[in-house]
Amino acid sequence: MGGDISEVDARCWSDGLAGLHERFAHRFARSESRESALAYMRGLLAPLERKNGWTVAEEAGRGGPDRGQDPVPLGDR
Repeated sequence: MGGDISEVDARCWSDGLAGLHERFAHRFARSESRESALAYMRGLLAPLERKNGWTVAEEAGRGGPDRGQDPVPLGDR
């Protein structure tokens, strides 16, 4: 069982991710929190060699992992 995935698999997962996100996005009071949650999930599915706070944040287009450290801010709990 290898860790390689095909481009087709990745696209299917990405499409499914949008549907999954729609199912719980209403739970976040702020649009920024909704967007951060989606970006975090995309980072987890991205074909990164190593996945940690920094690499997932960079994949999401952020300078660092600060917002990703707490993907559900206190205001949205």
